[in-house]
Amino acid sequence: MNITFARLWLASLLALTVPGCSDGPGDHATRDSRLVLGFSQIIGDAYWNTANTQSIRQAARDADIELRLVDADRSQEKQMAQLRSFVNQRVDVIAFSPVVANGWAVVLREIRLAGIPVILLDRGIEISDDSLYVSLIGSDFVEEGRRAARWLLENTRELPGEIDIVELQGSVGSAPANDRKQGFAEVIAADPRYRIIRSRSADFSRTRARETMAEFLEAEGRRIRVLFAHSDTMALGAIEAIESAGLKPGSDILVLSIEGKREALEAIVAGKLNVTVECSPMLGPQLAAVVRDVAAGKPVPKRVITQEAIFTRENAATELPNRPY
Repeated sequence: MNITFARLWLASLLALTVPGCSDGPGDHATRDSRLVLGFSQIIGDAYWNTANTQSIRQAARDADIELRLVDADRSQEKQMAQLRSFVNQRVDVIAFSPVVANGWAVVLREIRLAGIPVILLDRGIEISDDSLYVSLIGSDFVEEGRRAARWLLENTRELPGEIDIVELQGSVGSAPANDRKQGFAEVIAADPRYRIIRSRSADFSRTRARETMAEFLEAEGRRIRVLFAHSDTMALGAIEAIESAGLKPGSDILVLSIEGKREALEAIVAGKLNVTVECSPMLGPQLAAVVRDVAAGKPVPKRVITQEAIFTRENAATELPNRPY
């Protein structure tokens, strides 16, 4: 009986020490066979971000990368908790689209201590030690603002008098809002006729943009000659307010935007939107390539800038069939 018991005990002990074959989160067998990427998306249900997420999912599948994707729901606190969760899961690489630009130093130092490389996607951060992340992939938001302003100056130089502009900003403290505002202001500063008379955040929301534009129109009326919106979503909401006020967007008030989505190009074709500067969400292939290089210990560019176009009445109709979002 004692010999039989000893054999059973030894068999049980061996069973406990044999590695499992599960491919669930944190499993070492999975970690040995597939690269694991933890990605925190800023928000899951916004149009641009939905297309961005789809691009990342497809690129991860194509590159045989295990993707663990979570939604921060525009909360920096929630996003920080997600990044720390990725550390606990011992993923190979962490990537995230920062909700805001500031306040990341502490959590990024924790991630570095864990030996996990970090990639920023779409949005940059303001930090004194940029060695806390390996690469930033995405658009040049400052240049987007400049491109919108250059179009405005080039197409309105013959208009008489002052050019009064209202601005709908993105989320307060976010890199797109900060940088697009900066770039636009830099260019129009060259001509004192161009002045921003009202500027307010509409948080990238169509509803808030419609409400804010209605308030601008009530306060300023026909004095407004130009609307600069930091996103197509806000521009489309503002167009609704302009039409409700009995004015014609695209002619009575010029409408400038950034993003380049299908609905915006349709608005350009309809004559309601004058220009949209592309900010492509299709960043998945670039992210997958950098993730694989980083994991392999290869050098990667600190900044990967997306090549993007600008759409006006001259090319919007031609581009429409090609829009993936």
